Amino acid sequence: MIFELLEGVTTAQSWLKVVTFFCAWGLIWLPIAVGVSLAIRWHPGQPLTSEKKFPLLASLYLIVPLIVWGTMGVEGTSLADYGLSWNFSLLLSLVGGLGMAIFGLLLVFGLESGIGWVEWQWENVGKLRSQVLPILTLGLLIGLIEELIFRGILYNIFQSDLGLTLAAILSSLIFALTHLLWDQQDTLPQFPGLWLMGMILVLARLVDNGQLGLAWGLHAGWVWGLTCLDTAELITYTPQASPWFIGFNQNPLAGIAGISCLLLTGVLLVTLGGL
Repeated sequence: MIFELLEGVTTAQSWLKVVTFFCAWGLIWLPIAVGVSLAIRWHPGQPLTSEKKFPLLASLYLIVPLIVWGTMGVEGTSLADYGLSWNFSLLLSLVGGLGMAIFGLLLVFGLESGIGWVEWQWENVGKLRSQVLPILTLGLLIGLIEELIFRGILYNIFQSDLGLTLAAILSSLIFALTHLLWDQQDTLPQFPGLWLMGMILVLARLVDNGQLGLAWGLHAGWVWGLTCLDTAELITYTPQASPWFIGFNQNPLAGIAGISCLLLTGVLLVTLGGL
């Protein structure tokens, strides 16, 4: 069976479509990226701080509608084929995913607090008043774009040629690899967690009857919750905190806590979906 899977990976016509997709995206973005880089006075080889990363990432994501439109034209598909049907069911799944994500984060950080590895800085809660909605909006946009690309377009392309299992594995692998483009040193320890996150989000789409609402909500909720904690400096880690548990460089996906949160989410999804 393993050899059959490997043969499918190497001979799949879907790879040509995926490579073409990213090449087209990159070629369209390249002149924009050069202009943005000049404007922020950054060039490859320099450290990419959050302040300089944001305009580059924003310019990359702003052209996604054009890339998606072109893909639908070539493939003869629609947004509904990729899991985006704008209806009340999508909204319910989105809200459910947001709630599930926040519940998981509260559970993890609550456990770390109980162990004595996390201290809450309640005096900083006021910082969230002006930031919580903008961060939610950012999380929703990032979640929508990345889910449409990785759990929508890429998953569909691979699934039609290779089947469900390989489609999930490969689309999640590419999802993890693309995060290395921005920061290899910080992202490399998170690579297994990012791949697992992709797999859980594929599972969320399957549980949601092929729709992206649940996966979108989970993705947006994780971005929202973690960014709020970081921006408002709501938590600090104590010296006793184990990096193997909380994550290396304090990145949850690079530790047991983040992986456990994803696995718990997966179990919950399977239970709710009756799979």
